[in-house]
Amino acid sequence: MFGISDPGIWLAYLLALICLFYSIWFGVTHWNKGDEDSTNSQEPEK
Repeated sequence: MFGISDPGIWLAYLLALICLFYSIWFGVTHWNKGDEDSTNSQEPEK
């Protein structure tokens, strides 16, 4: 398939794509996660 006959090469491409999609998912789900803590600490206590 596509001139690549070695299954190890296909495995490397597959793992690279899995890592890419995981890193995108992780970045989107954890976007600005620590910002709530830093803004709440600057508010005056009541």
